[in-house]
Amino acid sequence: MPPRVATIDVLLDQLQLTVEDFSEKTGLSFDRAEAIALGRWTPSAADRKRIADSLDLEPGAISWGHTMDPRNVRYRQFGLPEEI
Repeated sequence: MPPRVATIDVLLDQLQLTVEDFSEKTGLSFDRAEAIALGRWTPSAADRKRIADSLDLEPGAISWGHTMDPRNVRYRQFGLPEEI
């Protein structure tokens, strides 16, 4: 069975860490740590290694990349067609 993979926000919840804690553990700025946790920013390979090390995980155990649905951003700005 392949290892279980989780996104940063799920891992932070499981480890009971806040974004502030995550920022301090990784050495990333709060804004960058928040963007990664929200799935708005894909960290570089070096940052992935640093993040995984700070959480005592292998980089392959973390799901990296954008997880935010871009449609939500547009609909929040302009509303759904049936609401207009």
